Amino acid sequence: MRYISTRGQAPALTFEEAMLSGLARDGGLYVPETIPQMTADDIRALNGLSYEEIAFRVMRPFVGDGFTDEVFADLIAKAYAGFGHNARAPLVQLAPNHFLLELFHGPTLAFKDFAMQLIGQLFQEALERRGERVTIVGATSGDTGSAAIEAFKGLDNVDVFILFPHGRVSEVQRRQMTTPPESNVHALALDGHFDDCQAKLKDMFNDFDFRDSVRLAGVNSINWARVLAQVVYYFSSAVSLGAPDRKVSFTVPTGNFGDIFAGYIAKRMGLPIDRLVVATNQNDILHRCLTGGAYQTSQVHPSISPSMDIQVSSNFERALFDAYDRDGAAVAQLMTELKEGGFNVSQGALQALREHFDSGRVSEDETLAMIKQANATMGELLCPHSAIGVKVAEDLRDPATPMITLATAHPAKFPDAVEKASGIRPPLPNRMADLYERPERVTRVNNDLAELEALIQERINK
Repeated sequence: MRYISTRGQAPALTFEEAMLSGLARDGGLYVPETIPQMTADDIRALNGLSYEEIAFRVMRPFVGDGFTDEVFADLIAKAYAGFGHNARAPLVQLAPNHFLLELFHGPTLAFKDFAMQLIGQLFQEALERRGERVTIVGATSGDTGSAAIEAFKGLDNVDVFILFPHGRVSEVQRRQMTTPPESNVHALALDGHFDDCQAKLKDMFNDFDFRDSVRLAGVNSINWARVLAQVVYYFSSAVSLGAPDRKVSFTVPTGNFGDIFAGYIAKRMGLPIDRLVVATNQNDILHRCLTGGAYQTSQVHPSISPSMDIQVSSNFERALFDAYDRDGAAVAQLMTELKEGGFNVSQGALQALREHFDSGRVSEDETLAMIKQANATMGELLCPHSAIGVKVAEDLRDPATPMITLATAHPAKFPDAVEKASGIRPPLPNRMADLYERPERVTRVNNDLAELEALIQERINK
């Protein structure tokens, strides 16, 4: 299995090389050269298996010979051992033919744990075997950062720097990043919004002198391994509802397009997915693009669903690559236009995207109303992001086709918004009950590349 760049100018890499590299040297994102296929019998055989066994069967063809079967299975087992639910990703019924996929039972209470816990294990194994050390820099709108820190804290061969937008994440999200005491963890509060954090991360990867000097690695969803790990729960949940012998649809609250792109990969592998529905908040660039064809950035408006306060959705580049028939030059041109404010998707590419994706937008008031309604009529207390997904799913779903909405975070990560909507302040799990008492350790930084690079160089050389 080889991995190629969405911009067509970087050498093909193995799975392990692509994972450790993160972003391609031409600025593109790695994708598999070919998509492995699972037959109906292969998918049917997943029924009744544990989440770990399903994960092994779904991901194994993508990994190549970088990890033996025995090692890969062991790393998967270690990755999910700390989850708070035996099913790992349980389904809960909300309404007739509408189900919620709870993805918040990991150590940081968000769906990012499914990928990050596994990546931590894969990185550790690969780096120990190679005798290498890397510097991980990540950008987060809230959940990726805490998941990355939880996965990599205390490891001998990794330094972790997480950029998050100062004042634009929830208090629980912030404290999960700023309270770990391990010396290899560095939380950086950047003056700006998430897109600024993400832009600085990409700038570091494109500064090859810096990238090579610190052995830069990335664990944002630009990293293919992140997407791959998220493919698994599409299979596990769909099989629970009768796949491959009946089709299912999914609604995904998303800002960076990584989680729903994982669903697209599952569909390409052979999972009978009817529709993939993008659910956005007021920062609705994905909805505007899928409905109108124009991907034009605008101001980021802070919301009660901060993990979706994004205008530059990195993983959308991977979807565009397929929509443009894997023409790297065309994608590179679009990304150049994006730096100037945006681009228009060609009619043929837009039609290709619409074959798989629908979309909906939810306002702040609608989000609050959905939290209240779901608690009263569905018996489920939702975080704001999950509420956006449920609202769009209820509006767009076909009653004859099972709809699975992804619940991306535990409501206790956003207690203020949940309490405002429902009157209930959701408590943190017991293992995190002292989070508000733990001392914080954070560095506030300017939105300046040279300053960030100097700080990282200084910290890793101490």
